[in-house]
Amino acid sequence: MKRIFSALALCACAPVHAAPTVPPTQLAALAEQPYWISLGHYETAKLGGWRSYVDDPRFFFADNGAHDPSAELAATVAALYQPVTLGDQHPQCRYPARTRWLREQLQLTDLPQPQCAEFSAWFKDIAPHSSVLVFPAAYLNSPSSMFGHTLLRIDQADVDENNTALLSYALNFGAFIEGMDNSILYAWKGLMGGYPGLFALVPYREKLAEYRSLENRDLWEYRLNLTAEETARMVEHAWELRQIRFDYFFFDENCSYRLLELLEIARPGIELTAQFPLTAIPTDTVRAVKEAGLVERIDFRPSRERELLARAEPLDSAEQRWALRLADDPAVARDREFTALPRARQALIQDAAFRLTRYRAAGEARDKAAAERSYSLLRAINQNPPPALQIERPEPPEDGHRSRTWQLGAGSRDDRAFAEYGLRMAYHDLNDNAYGFPLGAQIEILQLKLRQYENNHWQLQRLDLATIRSLTPRNELLKPWSWQVGGGLERVLGEQGDETLVSHLSGGAGGSWQLDDELLGFALGTLRIEHNEDFAAFVAPAMGFNSGLLWRNPLGNLSLEAAGDYFHNGEIRRTLSLNQQWELAPSLGLRLTAQRQFSQMASPENELSLELKWYHY
Repeated sequence: MKRIFSALALCACAPVHAAPTVPPTQLAALAEQPYWISLGHYETAKLGGWRSYVDDPRFFFADNGAHDPSAELAATVAALYQPVTLGDQHPQCRYPARTRWLREQLQLTDLPQPQCAEFSAWFKDIAPHSSVLVFPAAYLNSPSSMFGHTLLRIDQADVDENNTALLSYALNFGAFIEGMDNSILYAWKGLMGGYPGLFALVPYREKLAEYRSLENRDLWEYRLNLTAEETARMVEHAWELRQIRFDYFFFDENCSYRLLELLEIARPGIELTAQFPLTAIPTDTVRAVKEAGLVERIDFRPSRERELLARAEPLDSAEQRWALRLADDPAVARDREFTALPRARQALIQDAAFRLTRYRAAGEARDKAAAERSYSLLRAINQNPPPALQIERPEPPEDGHRSRTWQLGAGSRDDRAFAEYGLRMAYHDLNDNAYGFPLGAQIEILQLKLRQYENNHWQLQRLDLATIRSLTPRNELLKPWSWQVGGGLERVLGEQGDETLVSHLSGGAGGSWQLDDELLGFALGTLRIEHNEDFAAFVAPAMGFNSGLLWRNPLGNLSLEAAGDYFHNGEIRRTLSLNQQWELAPSLGLRLTAQRQFSQMASPENELSLELKWYHY
């Protein structure tokens, strides 16, 4: 009872602050300011008016705040004058970025002064001074990371002097996943907005370990020229977004788009999100940040896999086998054959073995035997150190071609001429302009091709929902699987030589090998399920193969492929194809395609085409 009376007495003694009367015209004008629109994450609704990307009613004071910036602003001004007895739940404590801006715009000199202990301690711990945009490169073996990812690193003032980047914080936006969804379900729900998206501020060292070691992804760090005040403004808004839910979509409302919104809050006046009305591919958003003049320095952190491969590159096959044996048993270093090697070669082999041991341990529970092997190898390295590892920095990913591609082609199929028109939403195939992309990686999403034959005969040639290929070469130390998957509609040889539109789902797995510095060979076994009106069964399965060569040459990329499908119903379909792309400019390519198709149902067909590709967002 005494506590209740004490609380009532405290409320009675607390000064009462009345919200000022602001003319409606002034509130309406203020609500249209770009900065207020950014704070509320508003966009113009498709049928007029406004809508907020925030899908959480807790973020708004007004009942219709998600659709009315003016009502939300008026409700916020009133809320800022609530009693200080609310403590950390006071609107000024929950919304420091809103409070700062409204105080400045409306000259609110009589605001209550709540003690925001929780926010103050949080902000002091982060100590924001500068920021870095971090881009973990694309990782094909994870559906959520195929296009790469972006996050922000928030640095303290002494980050360069004392090399304290590992003590910084990472500001990340990502899908919140409950349970263990498989890759197919994850991809589907990510495309359809089935996951909520949340902001999180976590120690940077945790994100660094996750991306650089666990997923073996290179990291690109773009030092931004934001001032300490601008960085603080962005961090204040991140506090406002704690546990606030957004809908998450892989291609537009994703990690990269949300971070662009934060940068627009950090530096009012820059326009970044307006460039991405349909999709926001991470490399494109990095390019937009760079072109906006926000980047002052670029640093590159190679993955453990890249470091291992760089150390193993000067080793011949026999020496790489020694590294494998040492990684399994460091005692092999006492073998007479190994000690007979020159000490300089021993040093390289031991270092490669140590890096291989660390690579294998990434993401695994601590193993005492593995730790002992690592320690033994590290001790040997200290006794016979190798030269410093030199890794050539690859081309920056944002300097590669843009994601969306328009295509215009002409050709002939046996004795019929045609024109072809195409659009691909994203983002790269094996023959595309190669600068900034790894050899053997392909991700195509939503590709449409329409063909116009003589006599104005139009037909849908293909509609690819997704085509993904990962041709990662195998070597003595690492033996990754190469794989591919695809699905959609395409034309195939039908009865009497007609082209039949079929729907299909296909995939395959096998191996790839680096035959030369710029030459890759691959061989995959494949499976295919097809719905074809020429077949008696509703769906027909097939087994087959896909093999070929991929050569990065002075003109561009050349591929030579042979593929075959052997259907359960007896149909046999084979294809030989050659593609050579000329890189006319970073945003322009010219591709020659020659193809010969074989089928049990019809005579072989030859096709030759020349296609102009314009890489344009």
